[in-house]
Amino acid sequence: MNIEDKKVIISKVEKLIEPMLEDMGYELVDVEYQFKYGRWVLIIYIDKPDGVGINDCVRVNNEIGDIISLKDIITHAFVLEISSPGLNRPLKKEKDFIWAIGKKIKVKMERPINKRKNFTGYLKGYRDGLIQLEIEHDIIELPTGDIQKANLVYENNLFKTK
Repeated sequence: MNIEDKKVIISKVEKLIEPMLEDMGYELVDVEYQFKYGRWVLIIYIDKPDGVGINDCVRVNNEIGDIISLKDIITHAFVLEISSPGLNRPLKKEKDFIWAIGKKIKVKMERPINKRKNFTGYLKGYRDGLIQLEIEHDIIELPTGDIQKANLVYENNLFKTK
């Protein structure tokens, strides 16, 4: 299966389940479709304001698992995994970037900018499809349309002193 086929499957799954998840009180954070451990795995990341637990994952799996199979979006055997986004939450949508302002993020670009594809810094702002990332006291603007992957960077501030 090529990348475009995987993108089509992901897009169809997102369109099918996002309204259902919203009705259930969850946010669709991300969908991944990958071949791992010798099998195809559809991973759906969900969140809600007070966090996601195992009971939430079971509930969502029970509600949407059969519907995905019935719609024949995926015509071969696959495993469905429901998960929370975790500490390194992916950032994909405009609202994700706005929510992450002030936090440390890691960005991988599809094409190099200033001869670099990977950037890690503090998200300082978002406007007009551009994120402003502070890296070592410099601000660089990155177009969100060219971002291949972006996610939060977990910072353990427990042992830092002021």
